[in-house]
Amino acid sequence: MIFVASVGAATPAVAGTGAPQSVPAGSTYADTTSVGVHNTYEKTAYPYLADALDSGTALIELDVWSNFAAPGWRVAHNNPVGNDNNCAGAQTAAQLRGGPRDTGLEGCLSDLRAWHDANPGHRPVLVKVEMKDGFNAGCGLGPDEFDQFSAGCATHGPGEFDALVGERLGDALLRPADLVGDSGLTLDEAVQERGWPTVDEMAGKFVFELIPGTVEEVNPLDDLWTDREYATHLRDLAATGRLAEAAAFPAVHGAQSGDPRETRYDPTVRPWFVFFDGDASDYLGGGIDTRWYRDRGYILVMTDAHRVAPPIDGVSPPQGVALGRVSLLAQHSASVVTADWTALPQVLSAVSPRG
Repeated sequence: MIFVASVGAATPAVAGTGAPQSVPAGSTYADTTSVGVHNTYEKTAYPYLADALDSGTALIELDVWSNFAAPGWRVAHNNPVGNDNNCAGAQTAAQLRGGPRDTGLEGCLSDLRAWHDANPGHRPVLVKVEMKDGFNAGCGLGPDEFDQFSAGCATHGPGEFDALVGERLGDALLRPADLVGDSGLTLDEAVQERGWPTVDEMAGKFVFELIPGTVEEVNPLDDLWTDREYATHLRDLAATGRLAEAAAFPAVHGAQSGDPRETRYDPTVRPWFVFFDGDASDYLGGGIDTRWYRDRGYILVMTDAHRVAPPIDGVSPPQGVALGRVSLLAQHSASVVTADWTALPQVLSAVSPRG
């Protein structure tokens, strides 16, 4: 297994010039740039999800479907009615490989827990969840009713999601409430006033990021996308003293200049976004001052790192070329950069100073 050295150990990284850098001791989660893998759940990426986790990647991605009227959530790329993934549903580390795959989301979460129990001091791992068709809270499928089933209609809402993720991962989660504490602050205020834990303090933690899905975003009948729905959920939980129930962080999806929250969300919802996620080329080529994210302690995920001009191989570029690309995006304030570099574990385990 490949593990990343602690931040205090001055993890080597590579700048755009190819010169090595080091990450200062005590750096927070928002002070560093790391590397993740797009659509990690696909069998063409890794035979088993545990293989992705062993690679040292800082981000894994799951595509999740609401499963219509059936209980639970499905995990697949293009299949809304069946599972197609590398999750084994392991209860122990010995079951992480070799058995059947194609489990639902609960099986993928079980794999995360089994791997965590076998590697309790692992680096923080960001779990990016694309809700392909969004939540289905109208049928009782919200964050609180994630794995419940009643009256022939499964609930797939934010509350149900929280319940399932919390039940499977427990103390392995870094939750929004861990940043806010008992301060009464919003997430935005907490990040700017209190900051993020250090990377060493976040050892052994999974952090969940939610983005709206490709199907949801083109559905003319869906006027409540995952980002706004989950941020509203956080706002309402905080108002009733229940923020500790929340398991995830919603992300503003898509690059946009200025503060993209101002044109997209109600003022009461905006302070519950501290994650931003979009195409790296759009952030670098769209006249966007990405220092704005770094200066406020926001987490910025830049996808399709290989497509930034000049484009490089999206699957297996030379290691030095990939590290140079990571360094370039780190200089532009990325927190995590993603591509399909599954064959480059030394790149996936790299950590650079941000900015």
